[in-house]
Amino acid sequence: MKVVINKCYGGFGLSEEAFNYMGLDQETTDVYEIPRNDSRLVEAVETLGEKANGPYAELKVVEIPDGVDYYIHNYDGIESIQEKHRSWS
Repeated sequence: MKVVINKCYGGFGLSEEAFNYMGLDQETTDVYEIPRNDSRLVEAVETLGEKANGPYAELKVVEIPDGVDYYIHNYDGIESIQEKHRSWS
């Protein structure tokens, strides 16, 4: 499975060109509601490269094993993919 994350300080964001590529309206679409494994998002980042980046973003496609239950860890805008684990207390 391919997942898009941000790899620089600032935060996840898409350029107007990326929104257009995906067929979405930048004015009415909340970028944080787009699933990070959305095939249109992955394709936009792979095809447009740096042109897909929002003003404070450096987007990267990361491939993880299919079926992994994951979450995106964010530290000051820099993201990584973490596998979810169970815990009890």
